[in-house]
Amino acid sequence: MAAMSAPDALVTVVGLDAAGAPPHPALASALAGAGLLVGAARHLAAVPVPADAETVVLGPLAPALRRLVDAAAAGVPAVVLASGDPGLFGIVRRLRAAGLPLRVVPAVSSVAAAFARAGLSWDGAAVVTAHGRDLRPALNACRALPLVAVLTAPGAGAAEVGAALVGWPRRLLVAEHLGTDAERVREVTPDQAAEAAWSDPHVLLSIAVPADPLLDMPTSDPVGAGAMRVDNQPAAAPAGGWALPEDRYAHRDSMITKSEVRALVVARLRPRLGRLVWDIGAGSGSVGIECASLGAAVLAVERDPGSAATIRDNAAAHAVDVRIVVGCAPAVLDGLPEPDAVFVGGGGVDVLTAVLARRPERIVLTLAALDRVAPAVGLLRAAGYTVEGSQLSAARLAALPGGSIRLAATNPVVVLTGERP
Repeated sequence: MAAMSAPDALVTVVGLDAAGAPPHPALASALAGAGLLVGAARHLAAVPVPADAETVVLGPLAPALRRLVDAAAAGVPAVVLASGDPGLFGIVRRLRAAGLPLRVVPAVSSVAAAFARAGLSWDGAAVVTAHGRDLRPALNACRALPLVAVLTAPGAGAAEVGAALVGWPRRLLVAEHLGTDAERVREVTPDQAAEAAWSDPHVLLSIAVPADPLLDMPTSDPVGAGAMRVDNQPAAAPAGGWALPEDRYAHRDSMITKSEVRALVVARLRPRLGRLVWDIGAGSGSVGIECASLGAAVLAVERDPGSAATIRDNAAAHAVDVRIVVGCAPAVLDGLPEPDAVFVGGGGVDVLTAVLARRPERIVLTLAALDRVAPAVGLLRAAGYTVEGSQLSAARLAALPGGSIRLAATNPVVVLTGERP
């Protein structure tokens, strides 16, 4: 960062309280000595602007940054007005990147104000933004985690988030115009959010609603404290690890991806917060559940209703949120949100063809029958994917009479990974 030696050339960044409280006392003294004020029109209108101070109304940020850099170099104190806490997905990052010497006076952030208005604690919440960036990572965080705050933007707000969350058991709290006379906080379902008109700016809270396993419907009670991670890291790696032994999952007739294979499959899928993984032919759901435990949003596709119930029980036992879609692939894949990565644990050429048509970044398959390997590789390469493959053949320690041990072989499996360039 460039050094600015003039002590009076500081840029004071002041947050105006999203909860509607009076400005911080430091604002008055900062304004009194300021030669330059920068802020949105609504912020500049909310403070007494000194008669001799130049003002720059924020639109595109680059011209304002240039003017602030010039003022600092000339020893002219400046004040930047922002909403709430300007260090939370705010202007502080860009000002620091420009080499400006900063003093930051934060106020209550819009996120904190929204949770306060809702009467909710938010120590376990994830905070994401859709402002000026791709909406999909924010959506997938809402799909994966029980409590998420989304800083929205025009075209990436409650309507768009609601439409994308249809099918996930969520309730949405939308806080509009926080701290103003027009403030309004509404609780809606994803469907209702998608159909409503919303004013900017607004903050959205996505809250998981536990499902009633008997009715397969959301209950009216919001997510409770018991559903939150006790380590206060909503997207951290699970404390108990992954590639867990098969006996950590309920499964039928050993129809489960073995832990050695699952370790490689999950590594190849690269699950993390902000990504959506499809688990097709999910069986016990072990692959999808471990992806969810690493922060990814997961859709488990399973044709057998009994297996779908097992996936639901396994997901609950591992305290992760997995959306289950019951139906036969490839037909059931139509209309599902676009995946970042897909695990094909069941299905034939028609399923792989349908997955390729969606163009995910990565596709991982496990194949026990060797005669299916070459056709799968051919389809992946024809679609422009680079392909890696390996056969996994593990042997596990097993007891023999008299205290001896032997190696018991598991069935060999071919793992194929297709990556889109």
